[in-house]
Amino acid sequence: MTVTILGIESSCDDTSAAVVRDEYLLSNVIAGQEVHRRYGGVVPELASRAHQQNIVPVVDAAIKDAGISKSDIDAIAFTRGPGLMGALLVGASFAKGFALARKIPLLDVNHLHGHLLVHFLKENGSANRHPSFPFLCLLVSGGHTQIIRVTDYLKHEILGQTIDDAAGEAFDKAAKVMGLSYPGGPVIDKLAAEGNEEAFYFSKPQVPGLDFSFSGLKTSFLYFLRDSLKQDPLFIEKHKKDLCASLQRTIVDMLMEKLVRASQETGIREIVLGGGVSANSALRKAALQTADKHRWNVFLPPLRYTTDNAAMIAITGYYKYKAGLTAGHDVVPDARMYEI
Repeated sequence: MTVTILGIESSCDDTSAAVVRDEYLLSNVIAGQEVHRRYGGVVPELASRAHQQNIVPVVDAAIKDAGISKSDIDAIAFTRGPGLMGALLVGASFAKGFALARKIPLLDVNHLHGHLLVHFLKENGSANRHPSFPFLCLLVSGGHTQIIRVTDYLKHEILGQTIDDAAGEAFDKAAKVMGLSYPGGPVIDKLAAEGNEEAFYFSKPQVPGLDFSFSGLKTSFLYFLRDSLKQDPLFIEKHKKDLCASLQRTIVDMLMEKLVRASQETGIREIVLGGGVSANSALRKAALQTADKHRWNVFLPPLRYTTDNAAMIAITGYYKYKAGLTAGHDVVPDARMYEI
């Protein structure tokens, strides 16, 4: 008996819907919101309004692209959190209404859990290579930086996480200070490719165990620019590529040092990357190089699944459905839903 899941993702500024049938992805539709670029960051109220406009046509497109009808859907999964409350409410409300109208189960999904399980998506015509349990996941995004031990689809433990800023936040705030466009992380990645990563050195906070801290690095970078601009007002413009490369190298080094330590302490060599920052070219390169050195079996998500998408929500919903973990209609979004 086949199981078909409709997934809804609306945690931030992308409205997405996807259809998964027995682990195979049938469709994944995403509508972005360009309006936020002019403000240099996501404006929550504008995001929620755009979700209201986008969600019906996005879901309709996902169902049509999948080649199914609404009656074929066995359950609907939605992002419960973490994220922007207004944005989450749009997705949750739509999912509840759809579930009630179709008389099908509702599945609440943690956005971060989706990043873990996106590696189990299958696609027709692809090799469909998947990690084995247990594995370690370095989950890196604009709001989270965690090392997670995953022992089953629905069983995991956070071994380390940031005690202040996330790595993605450090990228974006550094980019904003340099006057780069939003979102800053991809811009830094692009400029860094032409820069000298050894041109400048920034402090790397020493945090015990497997936890991270990026606040100190961000402050170090800010003060360095402030002092340099006093001597040369054109310093950023003259050294933009080298600044991006040096900052990126520092952040990647911090991430990889902790991941290596986690692998050594747990003995796990099955390594997975996830989250928006896993699209960073330097991080992906470092992961592959480290895999060769430490004999890891490493899994990098396809770039299309690094950003917010409903495919990861649908596949997570699939495993929750198979385990009988459905939600009641009294479930509410949780903007600070950090525990997976």
